[in-house]
Amino acid sequence: MIVVRNVFQMKFGQAKPAVEAWKQGMELARKHGAAAAPRLLTDVAGAPFYTLVFEMSFASLSAMEQAMGAAMSDPEWQAWYQRAQQFMVGGHREVLHLVE
Repeated sequence: MIVVRNVFQMKFGQAKPAVEAWKQGMELARKHGAAAAPRLLTDVAGAPFYTLVFEMSFASLSAMEQAMGAAMSDPEWQAWYQRAQQFMVGGHREVLHLVE
């Protein structure tokens, strides 16, 4: 199992609209093949503040590549991402192997 964590820093004061936007992103991720229900996490305490994590899992790296390719070529995803990115100042992606 592959776990992908997209970790974003939200703009100050933009947590609520960012979370609402990313809830829509969760639906699109399901549509494009995330293996399990995507998860959305926000920081409670600690630095850096205003952190949002969008976590998805996939059966394999090839499944991840297929799903992400399908999503990024979808006009609905592209339009959503343009809206969602206005709440972010940066981020990074972690791709992890779940050891069972």
